Amino acid sequence: MGTLLKCYKPLFLVQLSPIPNSARTIRLGTHRFFAFCKPNIRCLTSSSSSQPLVNETIRSNSDAPKPPESPWSSSELWLHNTMSRKKEAFKPKVEGKVGMYVCGVTAYDLSHIGHARVYVTFDVLYRYLTHLGYQVCYVRNFTDVDDKIIARANELREDPITLSRRYCEEFNQDMTYLQCLPPSVEPRVSDHMPQILDMIKQIIDNGYAYVVEGDVYFSVDKFPEYGRLSGRKLEDNRAGERVAVDSRKQNPADFALWKSAKEGEPFWDSPWGPGRPGWHIECSAMSAAYLGYTFDIHGGGMDLVFPHHENEIAQSCAACKQTNISYWIHNGFVTIDSEKMSKSLGNFFTIRQVIDLYHPLALRLFLLSTHYRSAVNYSDVQLESASERIFYIYQTLHDCEDVLRQHDESTQKDSIPPDIVDGINNFYNVFVASMSDDLHTPVVLAALSDPLKTINDLLHTRKGKKQDLRIESLAALEKKIKNVLSILGLMPASYSEILQQLMEKALKRAKLTEIQILQKIEERTFARKNKEYEKSDAIRKDLAAVGIALMDSPAGTTWRPAVPLALQEQQVART
Repeated sequence: MGTLLKCYKPLFLVQLSPIPNSARTIRLGTHRFFAFCKPNIRCLTSSSSSQPLVNETIRSNSDAPKPPESPWSSSELWLHNTMSRKKEAFKPKVEGKVGMYVCGVTAYDLSHIGHARVYVTFDVLYRYLTHLGYQVCYVRNFTDVDDKIIARANELREDPITLSRRYCEEFNQDMTYLQCLPPSVEPRVSDHMPQILDMIKQIIDNGYAYVVEGDVYFSVDKFPEYGRLSGRKLEDNRAGERVAVDSRKQNPADFALWKSAKEGEPFWDSPWGPGRPGWHIECSAMSAAYLGYTFDIHGGGMDLVFPHHENEIAQSCAACKQTNISYWIHNGFVTIDSEKMSKSLGNFFTIRQVIDLYHPLALRLFLLSTHYRSAVNYSDVQLESASERIFYIYQTLHDCEDVLRQHDESTQKDSIPPDIVDGINNFYNVFVASMSDDLHTPVVLAALSDPLKTINDLLHTRKGKKQDLRIESLAALEKKIKNVLSILGLMPASYSEILQQLMEKALKRAKLTEIQILQKIEERTFARKNKEYEKSDAIRKDLAAVGIALMDSPAGTTWRPAVPLALQEQQVART
């Protein structure tokens, strides 16, 4: 029999820092989150206020400062709402505050790049909302109690909770590699049994669930609005989507809120006997615990629309009639040969596999190069293109930084030429319009081309070097580009370090060392001196074939990463 896991200890050990209300935070374990992320599991009755406690808390903070005025706050943010199937202007329930819940991973293995896309997408949304001046409580959970976890733990002869804890840590490491900001709080199922049990009791008491031999099932027939998010019918809730086939159900589409204990599995005590929660109930309970029953944004991958988010809506509404989530946001799949990437299909690449050969920020750029709601097709040529592009961005900014470092800021003038002002304004107008139009990151990335080209002209062309207020122009352009890259999560700690890392990844893909490349450059230089141009061209072409581009200048020959010629030719052949 598995170890009896109980969760009777207090959920929160909360300490308020002795600092002003304007900067007050709550600390929970290693996480830092805003004070308005206040636990609240009880549904307020009709005799009390119809708003959750979290919103009452916000309103009571009359001394709390308003969010800082953003220079672009006048641009209205529009987000595509899966519920309404259209873009809607974003209006938070409480002015200046945003509550956002994103479904996290089921932690039983290393995460794949489909997961990376989900959390990069919502990291950008988190960053942009913060940039607009909102105080965001971002909750992202871990599922650490689940059939898949138990099956994997049995394979490895390991305790399920221990195994899941290890993969939670691996996931967080992946998020660090991808420069995803940590959420305000990351709740785990195993730490929230009291909240889950409390919600199940409410659902039963309200007549939406029934008990069969220690199992608790939600009755979808009791919830007429079931299917409104996905637009699907009950019969579409088929087996294979974590919907168990069970003849004891009143309707085959009924789903488990509580599963009775089986030998060898972890379990908790409950009023219906020992067992563990179903998959869907955890998110309803944890989102209510941190954000209340009514909050702004609930997100996840498109595969969660049905049945997971559909079931969440049914459960939450059954527990509390005042349940209301304003915006349901879902990102598209990562595909391979137009088929969804998933562990169940076995056609996936883990984040670790990809970043072994490509820099994590190249992967992030690749994911942001397609609109988040569209499918993005994974391929080596796409990753190579992203690597080449991001190298160009950072090389340009590195060169700019080197020049600026040589000039004293105190001697610089406040004005810059009108054409530079116009260029910066045009770039920012595109940035604001695109990000406010449902996070259209591909347009923003494309818009980087003009200011980067201007920087390169000022740095390297004869005309650019002679331009009036050249240094002031470079400083203004770099500042604006850095601002945008930071909001996209693409700003590195050091240009020189990431350029070196990008070159090391390119060498690994090419299966060459830098010493070997320098020897090839020397051979080519010698061949050119001897007018052996055929040999010189062959050396350049051989290196280009494996993704190493040679760059000639009066100072000598250098190299940089590039898309391998073989992949370019394959891409041309396909198109």
